Amino acid sequence: MEALQQQLSFLESELISEISAIATIQKFPKGTQILREAQYVKVLPVVLKGTVKVFSRFDDKELLLYYIQPVQSCVMSFSSCLNQQPSRVFAITEEDSEILLIPVQKIAVWLQSYPKFNTLFYQQYDLRYVELLDTIQHILIHKMDKRLYDYLVQKTNVTQQEYVTVTHGEIALELGTAREVISRVLKKLEIEEKIVQTPKGIKICSV
Repeated sequence: MEALQQQLSFLESELISEISAIATIQKFPKGTQILREAQYVKVLPVVLKGTVKVFSRFDDKELLLYYIQPVQSCVMSFSSCLNQQPSRVFAITEEDSEILLIPVQKIAVWLQSYPKFNTLFYQQYDLRYVELLDTIQHILIHKMDKRLYDYLVQKTNVTQQEYVTVTHGEIALELGTAREVISRVLKKLEIEEKIVQTPKGIKICSV
């Protein structure tokens, strides 16, 4: 309870007490799918430690939409639970993560009773809207070398790790392209001395 109060100190203390009474905290290893597409959302996830990545699927291709970092939640899950609709996205842990799982039955009541809880999700909507516009801009305007470089910079910043440990195939899935394209563009970025590829992973040379 005390640890939760520290992490969610921006919320009303009464609300934190209510959350503590019904929510659970679970640890998920890297690569765990915590939300599946087309499933009904029964718990609202709030990341306490680690990072979660959220995807959408278009035919046979996947597209990375955004990352959920500590003290953030998934607005798509939030929307699905309020509207009682199946999820249109799926989510996977980017690294070992600790996640607060809040049963959805109380969400609508809390939005009316606790202004800060309401504000939290409006802020999340605003953040994700900006990120989705950036994603659309990248797809429509930017060439793959810029998209890939920006993707590596973002992943470096999100994980706070010197090396990005991800395969060419995984990058291709997250950017909605072919593995061969990623391999070719990574080589181009390496020749331009923007990145280096090592057994440890991919390292950004300049940001």
